[in-house]
Amino acid sequence: MTNPSILFLFAGLFLSSFWKCYSQNELQFGGIVRGEINSKKISLVFTGHDYSEGAEEILRILREKEIKGAFFLTGDFLRDIAFKVIINKMITEGHYVGPHSDKHMLYCSWEDREILLVNKETFFLDLGNNYKELEKFGIELEKAIYFLPPFEWYNATISEWTTKFGAQLINFTPGTRSNADYTDPTMPNYIDSKAIVESIWECEQKAPDGLNGFLLLSHIGVGSKRADKFYKYLPTLINGLQDRGYEIVSISELLGER
Repeated sequence: MTNPSILFLFAGLFLSSFWKCYSQNELQFGGIVRGEINSKKISLVFTGHDYSEGAEEILRILREKEIKGAFFLTGDFLRDIAFKVIINKMITEGHYVGPHSDKHMLYCSWEDREILLVNKETFFLDLGNNYKELEKFGIELEKAIYFLPPFEWYNATISEWTTKFGAQLINFTPGTRSNADYTDPTMPNYIDSKAIVESIWECEQKAPDGLNGFLLLSHIGVGSKRADKFYKYLPTLINGLQDRGYEIVSISELLGER
């Protein structure tokens, strides 16, 4: 018969290791926004909903650089027959493919993020439908537990509901302007790609821990209104990160397998 004290010892060691892994990640409103800051590792994260004009080029660059990225796709993106080939390529080339909501709906108010615009039932239905589309590509919840919310906007309640669903909400690491690569010249918050790259290097120089543990987010496609595509700068960005000693790793390695 197994000694109960030995079982408790092993259970304690397991929970200790588990908590050590996840306590090193930085949280905001219950969502993981950064990995371990004590090592120079970073992950490249991409989202897709309406557009995909940069997908082929992004995948080619990642392939040539031998880097695994993370692609978060909406149900609408996954259902679009025009995107099927590129989605399969993401999967076969070993990138993380996960959920970004089904309909890219806004979950909480821009003016006050504590004001919910959906109830729990609507949220579960939206996220569940996203996972149903992922399952058609052979990706089940256990293979894609990380969920990146639409508009990269959420609150603690959305994080809590995500956990109850069985997933883990994540978001980009604040500090750079990379997530603004969707802006076009008609928008008051427009920022060109050179300025985005400069914001990344400025953050790297000024932040106490540089870009350690960063989830650096940009978009697969942004449409025709923006001619200055940020993904064109991806090779230069990757070279710059590697020259500065950063290792670009998969999201699972950065945040830890669950």
